[in-house]
Amino acid sequence: MALSSTSTASTALATGRDATPNRPINRAPMPWLATGLPWVSIMLASTLTFSPIIASAPVMPPIAFMALLAWRMLRPGFLPIWAGLPLGAWDDLYSGQPFGSAIVLWSLAMLAMDLVDERFLWRSFMQDWLAAIVLMALYVLLASGIAGIAARYPLPLTIGPQLLISIVSFPVVNRLVALLDRVRLVPIRRL
Repeated sequence: MALSSTSTASTALATGRDATPNRPINRAPMPWLATGLPWVSIMLASTLTFSPIIASAPVMPPIAFMALLAWRMLRPGFLPIWAGLPLGAWDDLYSGQPFGSAIVLWSLAMLAMDLVDERFLWRSFMQDWLAAIVLMALYVLLASGIAGIAARYPLPLTIGPQLLISIVSFPVVNRLVALLDRVRLVPIRRL
């Protein structure tokens, strides 16, 4: 048995073929995919508000805002602080909120996350989830307040289900963002 393995190795060396399979060396992820996937995923999450489901109260969580928080918590230095401005403007186009509300609220959330990053250098998932709960609660409350001012009716008290669904579904969004982050860093052959 040992003789046959040495003979195949010697014939492979004699013929110039290596016994190891062809594996790519020094392959890096595509730069446009590595930098663009977080931005595109947040922008696509903003378009999820075009669902065919009609509800009498706000039920759907702010998935794009949750994706922004998840990307910011997963890769703190990747999205710059000013990313809240263009991504918030994109979300304002699709969310139905008065234009400028997501710009202001997303920019404030990015500043708050920067303060959290400076205060707590090493965080666990529970601390990230707690920070996301506070930011999502403030976001939902302030966004409904801004919408109430624009529509000239008082702050609706029906945001409880939306907030509860947001809190419960944040780990799922965080897991999807972690999966997208793995896809983002896969070394792919250039097209």
